[in-house]
Amino acid sequence: QVRLVESGGGLVQPGGSLRLSCAASGLSFSIYHMSWYRQALGKQRELVAFISSGSSTTYADSVKGRFTISRDNDKKTVYLQMNSLKPEDTAVYYCGAQRLGTSNTPPRYWGQGTQVTVSS
Repeated sequence: QVRLVESGGGLVQPGGSLRLSCAASGLSFSIYHMSWYRQALGKQRELVAFISSGSSTTYADSVKGRFTISRDNDKKTVYLQMNSLKPEDTAVYYCGAQRLGTSNTPPRYWGQGTQVTVSS
């Protein structure tokens, strides 16, 4: 049974930083592409960042230069370092995992999400 568990969300002031983690189990982590998506209230879920099994990365234009996705295959964990946070980054952030496809392909497996709120 595949399980993805996000952590690290919370309330942060504009300009601040957070690091999200997603711990995976039940899959051969190193051969899976991993991603972070977010969904703001009343909006569609959107891709934030994608990291392939070979560690190639893709970012949404809105987060380029501010967010960094990384993975630790030994710990079966993917991270999202978020710097210079803005109020418009407020959303529920979801971790995704997929064996095939690209950053344009929705993940096969999803985590339960973690709330990130950027507000003063």
